[in-house]
Amino acid sequence: MTVASSPGIATRALTRRTFLDARVRTLSFAVLFGLFAYVQPVAYRTGYPTLAARAGFARSFGNNTAVRLFYGEPHHLVTVAGYTAWRVGGTLAILAAVFGLLAAVRALRTEEDTGHAELVLAGVVDRRAAFLSALTAIGVAAALIWLAETLGLAAGGLPIGGAAYLALATASVIPVCTGIGALAAQVAPSRRTALELGGAVVALSFLVRVVADTASGCGWLRWLTPLGWAEELRPFDTPRPLVLLVVAAASVVTLGLAGQIAVRRDVGTGLLRARDSAGARLRLLSSPTAHALREERTSLIVWALGTAAYALIVGVLAKSSSSAGISRQVSRELGKLGSGSLITPTGYVGFTFIFFVLAVSLFACAQISAVRREEAGGQLETLLAQVVGRRRWLTGRLALAALTAAALGLTAGLVTWIGIRAGGVSISPLKLVEAGANCLPTALLFLGVGALAYAILPRASAAITYGAVIVAFLWNLVAALLGAPGWLARLSPFAHVALVPAEPFRTGGAALMLAIAAVCPVISIELFKRRDLIGA
Repeated sequence: MTVASSPGIATRALTRRTFLDARVRTLSFAVLFGLFAYVQPVAYRTGYPTLAARAGFARSFGNNTAVRLFYGEPHHLVTVAGYTAWRVGGTLAILAAVFGLLAAVRALRTEEDTGHAELVLAGVVDRRAAFLSALTAIGVAAALIWLAETLGLAAGGLPIGGAAYLALATASVIPVCTGIGALAAQVAPSRRTALELGGAVVALSFLVRVVADTASGCGWLRWLTPLGWAEELRPFDTPRPLVLLVVAAASVVTLGLAGQIAVRRDVGTGLLRARDSAGARLRLLSSPTAHALREERTSLIVWALGTAAYALIVGVLAKSSSSAGISRQVSRELGKLGSGSLITPTGYVGFTFIFFVLAVSLFACAQISAVRREEAGGQLETLLAQVVGRRRWLTGRLALAALTAAALGLTAGLVTWIGIRAGGVSISPLKLVEAGANCLPTALLFLGVGALAYAILPRASAAITYGAVIVAFLWNLVAALLGAPGWLARLSPFAHVALVPAEPFRTGGAALMLAIAAVCPVISIELFKRRDLIGA
């Protein structure tokens, strides 16, 4: 081996390691994209076997502003391909944005926070090569996700060419959001702050897309967001492949700027000043739980603002569902596609709140990740060396997570009611508070499961918790479409969540989930007391 060839070999090895480190996340997204892409055309073909039925569906939902909130602007809903482009493109483009952000921050910021990047750069690999190897690994992962979606669409009966183009439109969001994540990783002083900054930009992109698809005369706003560019590619309609030039330009600019910053700044720092270099601030240092609230307050504010913004839009748009002219027969058929009842504003809000249940459950996952991060970063070891006991620390962290999850659910309910009132619809605020409370049993269940995973398998606890939520939610969506037996479909906790306020609160299912949620932390605390602390 020559010295000149060593950097190239090291760079290829680094690319391979970066890809393999993220293989669980990549495979999870690939399976998700493939399965979702397969189910949608099959479900539509089964639920609407005749042209008349499809025409009725298109008339009911083609101009329904409330439905556009979730899936974007529809085209050619009377065809299987048109429906699939609408449902698959609108949903998976959002997930593609999340994947790009997570992949970039994991490859470019987490490696620095754990000290791995410093070790790599001590060898023959320079900053530029390390940056490019990370992007190469993310590119390979994106290609696998594109392939999985293409195969899923083709297996669902769509032509391979159109399937590949629809998958390309969906995956086009990944490089742009990778650029956003890469920039956030250079600006932020830590992984958590980078995720918060990047997540705020992605959330803003989604809100811009929502406004573009739902507000009259605002369609031009699609050109300001990568989610809008994915729509403008128009798969199975009038394809506009030249829009890919906009995608390429945005990706090159963001990634290029991130690369320039990466080769110039010090490892482990960011353009923003870290908190440990700021002046002393002694607020919220009275207890370990108060300190946790201090550390997580920025994340909590981001979650609360995002929830409130989405809830306000949902409330304002609730009125449009009442004039959509949806027949009960069409509504029942729509239920086969996992979309619930949209006949009335109350039904629309009830359907929408299942997504708030998902959001609050994902927030619980984020709290388990924060708990693990405190241990992996060494802060917990220092804390436990004082008078604080393990039981008190973990109990406080779980109690804080439960209370903040409750606050998020209440925020969703109250802000939705404000939006509903602004839209001129009358629904009791108590019903909306009940809808917000309906988010808690499922979220607390997953919080308990996450606590148990943290006590037994701390390194994998975040992945286990996130994976449990995503698998359960997806299974609830596709179980009926796949013809699964009722008992098997009911294994998902989301299957036991009522569409409040359209349906009465299900006390039986909630009681069972809360019972499990109460038992798991007790067991996890006892197990945590007996195991060693485990670093990164």
